Amino acid sequence: MLAITALPCGLVIGLLLGALGGGGSILAVPALVYLLHQSPHEATAGALVVVGIGAASGLACHARAGRVRWAAGAAFGGLGTAGTFLGSRWSAALDPTVLMTAFAGLMLAVAAAMLVRTWREREKARPAGRDEPGQAPQRTPAASPALTARLVSALRIGATATAVGLLTGFFGVGGGFVVVPALTLVLGLEMPVAVGTSLLVILVNSVTAFGTRAGAGGLDWPLLASFAACAALGSWLGNRLAARVRPQALSTAFASLVTVLAISMAVTSIPRL
Repeated sequence: MLAITALPCGLVIGLLLGALGGGGSILAVPALVYLLHQSPHEATAGALVVVGIGAASGLACHARAGRVRWAAGAAFGGLGTAGTFLGSRWSAALDPTVLMTAFAGLMLAVAAAMLVRTWREREKARPAGRDEPGQAPQRTPAASPALTARLVSALRIGATATAVGLLTGFFGVGGGFVVVPALTLVLGLEMPVAVGTSLLVILVNSVTAFGTRAGAGGLDWPLLASFAACAALGSWLGNRLAARVRPQALSTAFASLVTVLAISMAVTSIPRL
């Protein structure tokens, strides 16, 4: 029965990973805890297996389409290694109730960030309005020196990569909801390429985080294998869905689902603190 329950959960997680380059992994921990009866610490470790396999499946599809920047993704994932290690250590030492309460807060933050990003993309897609009569034309600010710009960009990349690694290690999530905007804004990648490259970053972070927990026992490997296989299939389907469904509509529906789940988790966890 647990394996049957894992099927739709894994498909949804993989679907979102393949279509959006992230986000679906945020559902893995609640699914493992509340539907598959894993402890919070087992769930955050097991989610890394599910997310890693789902990301690998989606990465293969995007790579065949030429939507992966291997050097940028590997460098971004490598920069987050220290954060991943620290996050894994802190998560193992945290009380399970506190961990789930913090996870509910993370889910609300993710939902808000995705809604804001969707709103901004819709605003950019609207036709630009004409200048009002008598209104002075906007001036483009002078470009900063090349050396300063590169230094600022490097610091932003390092800080973002470390934060993503910390989230992956602490909560067992891939961090694609942070990686995709970072790759578009900081590295200037187009959205389809950022989605494909983010899966490489998620894979690197998931493998690193799981490596720090390899000695922890208690994982239900047959259950995780079923879950991960469905995530891999869903990721393949999500890659195809991305070309047919507007990402904004998918992001809005996903953010609404995450908000409902986060509120439910908070209502369950906060009274136990």
